[in-house]
Amino acid sequence: MSQRRYELTDFEWSIIAPLLPNKPRGVPRVDDRMVLNGIYWRLRTESPWADIPERYGPYTTCYNRFVRWAKVGVWDRIFSAVSAAYEGDEQSVDSSSIRVHQHGANAKRGSETAGVADLRACCMGRSRGGLTTKVHAVTDARGLPITLKLTAGQAHDGRSARDMLGTIGPGQALLADAAYDSNVLRAHLAATGAKAVIKPIPRRSAPPPLDRSAYRRRNRIERFFSKLKHYRAIATRYEKHDANFLALVKLAATRIWLRAYESVS
Repeated sequence: MSQRRYELTDFEWSIIAPLLPNKPRGVPRVDDRMVLNGIYWRLRTESPWADIPERYGPYTTCYNRFVRWAKVGVWDRIFSAVSAAYEGDEQSVDSSSIRVHQHGANAKRGSETAGVADLRACCMGRSRGGLTTKVHAVTDARGLPITLKLTAGQAHDGRSARDMLGTIGPGQALLADAAYDSNVLRAHLAATGAKAVIKPIPRRSAPPPLDRSAYRRRNRIERFFSKLKHYRAIATRYEKHDANFLALVKLAATRIWLRAYESVS
């Protein structure tokens, strides 16, 4: 197995490099590409930060830069920039549960992640799978992510999606499973001129019609979650803080976009 398999290609780096912060003055920082390769190595392998290979520089540099840039929104801006080319005629919404590792929930007393009530506040909650976090996503017609957010594992999918649908407009369609079937959501889509391709819940006495041909294309968002969980630090949550875990999700989603760009270039 090649030791370089997780590193950014020249094409991927050519897109990311212009989006990174400039440092015109002071001591030059450690090479950005090397550090980012170290962060992606850790993201793909789920290894502890301290196990990042020496070829990527000191592991403390990788960790500190990841956390610092997460705080100032660098990873958010990169994801927003690469996902701006989404195809919006048809979008899908769904969520996937992520198991929280004991190290992710093992915070000191009094911290923001201590106690059951606080765990709910920091997007960790009890569900049938134990302590979990949900990753919610809206994807475009190709199954590429547009919007991402976290909630606690027991959060209701439909209610959680209400603030994620700003990219749905007139003439477009939203594909979703029965967890998103509600009169409120259908009314919102109708008011924006969008079509609801949502599987009705079984208990409806007069279920709305379902475009089954279009609904079959909802599997694209399932394929996105499958790709996302190839990144083992996403498939299991080790991060104690929401901002850090969401930043990792967006870094993985950015790489999925870059691979799509490269495949058609």
